[in-house]
Order: sequence, then C-alpha cells, then structure tokens
Amino acid sequence: MLEARDLACRRAERVVFAGLSFSLAAGDALLLTGANGAGKSSLLRLLAGLLPRADGALLWGGEDALADRVLHARRLRYVGHGDALKPALTARENLAFFARLHGGAVEPALAALGLSALAELPARVLSAGQKRRLGLARLALAPAPLWLLDEPTTGLDASSVERLGALLARHRAAGGMVVAATHLPLPLPDAAELRL
Repeated sequence: MLEARDLACRRAERVVFAGLSFSLAAGDALLLTGANGAGKSSLLRLLAGLLPRADGALLWGGEDALADRVLHARRLRYVGHGDALKPALTARENLAFFARLHGGAVEPALAALGLSALAELPARVLSAGQKRRLGLARLALAPAPLWLLDEPTTGLDASSVERLGALLARHRAAGGMVVAATHLPLPLPDAAELRL
C-alpha cells in the first residue's frame, strides 16, 4: 500500500538522507533506527506530508500519495515528540475534541491506555508518562491505516509499553501499518528495520 522510492530529504541546505526505498503492506511495521540527527523524525514528517521531499516518490496503492494531501492526511495518524494536549482540558475532553474531528469512542480509547481513572483530571496535572499515554490514546479513537510514531515509548513505564504493544498488535491484525522511529526496543514483532 505504501511505497517509498529513492526518497531524499534536505533541511537547511543539508541533505539529511537520500536514496531511501521501502514498501509496507497491510499488517507491516517498519522501525526507523539510527543516531540522533540521522533523519528519523524528518522521514516521518515527510511520510506525513509535513515536509517536502527533495527527490524520489511516495506512493499509496501505486499512485502519488501526496497528490491529494487532504486524503493522505485522513489515512494516517502522526504522533510526534509533543503530546499536542490542551492543558486546561481534562483527559476525556482532550480525546473528545479529537473524536469530534476524526470520530471514535472516547471511553474505549481511555481504557486502551489505562487512563480511565484519570479521565477527569486536567492534562496539566498529568505526569509526563500519563500525557504521553493520553497522546497515544488518540490512536485508539478512529481507524487510519497508517500510524507514524516518533519515539512513542518516551516517558512510558513497562506496563504502559505493554498496553501500547497490545494497541499496535490490534492495529496490525486489522491490516494497519506502523512506521516508528525509536532508540529503544518496541513491541512490534517481526518489524522490518531501516537504519538511517
């Protein structure tokens, strides 16, 4: 479904990477590894259509993935370094806001990441790990075939990583794809690896 052909990225006149090629089919996962500054986050942002490619092609089902950027945005979920939460809103309200935009049920999403007991707390009082879990809970709201995750386990304890692993497994079993940048092992069995 997703294919990268000889992708290149340039940031501030510096070539970050060039000649990257890979493909993902339903149920596949790809781990992006490498040193800080190697281009993992840049590649995720390029795949999301947030950065222009300097060269190469990004295809979805054999067609230019970015020809219709609105359509491409609908078929993916991007979780970057920031948690993108409104501090004054409760955990439930943060998810409800996202659900109004993309659909999905809030309560199961809270439960998927073990946040039900924290649902009425404002995001500003949550710990860093709880905020990260709340950001990741958006993945459980509405289906999208492609998940782009930038260091998704940052700040998570072992039980939260297990919950994330279960969420990732359900997504892949339903035919979803995952591309994740990481420095740490992720619960993505049989994932391919692309070292930048």
